[in-house]
Amino acid sequence: MIRDKKVVVVMPAYNAAQTLQRTLQEIPRDVVDEIILVDDCSVDNTAKLAREFGVEHVIRHNSNKGYGGNQKSCYKKALEIGADIAIMVHPDYQYSPKLIESMVYIIANGVYPVVLGSRILGKGALKGGMPWIKYIANRFLTMFQNILINQKLSEYHTGYRAFSREVLEGIQFEENSDDFVFDNQMLCQIFKAGFEIGEVTCPTKYFDEASSINLIRSGIYGLGVIRESLIYRLHELGMFKTARY
Repeated sequence: MIRDKKVVVVMPAYNAAQTLQRTLQEIPRDVVDEIILVDDCSVDNTAKLAREFGVEHVIRHNSNKGYGGNQKSCYKKALEIGADIAIMVHPDYQYSPKLIESMVYIIANGVYPVVLGSRILGKGALKGGMPWIKYIANRFLTMFQNILINQKLSEYHTGYRAFSREVLEGIQFEENSDDFVFDNQMLCQIFKAGFEIGEVTCPTKYFDEASSINLIRSGIYGLGVIRESLIYRLHELGMFKTARY
């Protein structure tokens, strides 16, 4: 615990057998109380390995529910077991678990209720091997979102995120997509609910075993991000209503 707050790591997993052990070894167990891993119907032995490595809560979906659907299971389970702070760590070892302490202390000390690990602050993204096309797309989409949402994040597309219990209970995350745009819908909900978001510089690693969506899926994701930003702006202007907000 930190400041008497229960810290829970949630891990949305899909075919993460090759990188799971490396990721778990870097999680600071003197700070993290419990780990939840949700296996989204992997074709490898991710769930079996997670149990062997001592993960306290292993959930396996009987069918693939998508990245957003996986996160929904993660956060519902975190709330169920009494998490005061939930931090999402991808088991593909693309983000360093060594930042967990820094991120959760910000929440535990009442500085921000949400903290993102940003690959864009500093030069970590390109240095870590992010392809140029993804870097340019990230910068364009983030600029577009900041204008429409009227915020100033360095990145909306990181998968390294920590939330207070108050935030998870204060937004309708179950109304979001089951696909990758879930992440951006969640950030829009957080801003709409009046919560502030802090960011920390996060190094990242791109390598063969790290998960990544292909170019077609990336394009679909980008269009979904643009659509969601427009929906948010129209909702703010009173021209469109959605149950998410």
